[in-house]
Amino acid sequence: MSRESQSERDEAFPAFVGARSRALLGTAYLLTGDHGLAEDLLQTALTKTYLAWGRIRDRDALEAYVRQTMITTHVSSWRRRWRGETPTETLPESTYDSPTSASDERARIYPHLRALPVRQRAVVVLRYYEDLPEAEIARLLGCSPGTVKSQAHRALATLRERLGDETERELTQGGAS
Repeated sequence: MSRESQSERDEAFPAFVGARSRALLGTAYLLTGDHGLAEDLLQTALTKTYLAWGRIRDRDALEAYVRQTMITTHVSSWRRRWRGETPTETLPESTYDSPTSASDERARIYPHLRALPVRQRAVVVLRYYEDLPEAEIARLLGCSPGTVKSQAHRALATLRERLGDETERELTQGGAS
């Protein structure tokens, strides 16, 4: 790396992190469903971006580069990780922190979003929270646009079904009391 690009990195990178890390942390949180894991994911992506600074030609695409890095890092981590249950004597504390400023509807949807399979959750987050086009999501996830469409369709059908069942239970229990 040339001295000029290192100097540029040392000035521009902290400014980028200060300006965009909050939004990127929100994306990481939606992908992981856990504040600690989201912070770790974002930190890893920012570290990889910092190290790759000299290879990033389009500085206007830094946020997209970090987002892509978060997605590939997250996808590779859930592919490697064993997801079996571990029995314990006591139930673990929930890692879900209800956002105080979020609307009731968002708080109601979030547990259902977390319950989706990882790829479906990634598609929903990127499509409906990040507002990315299907082609970009397909590129980020390394799949076809048709796969993005089918994953979005399945995810939305599951969310509608679960939210409908939940609403029906609330109405039934509310009407009985």
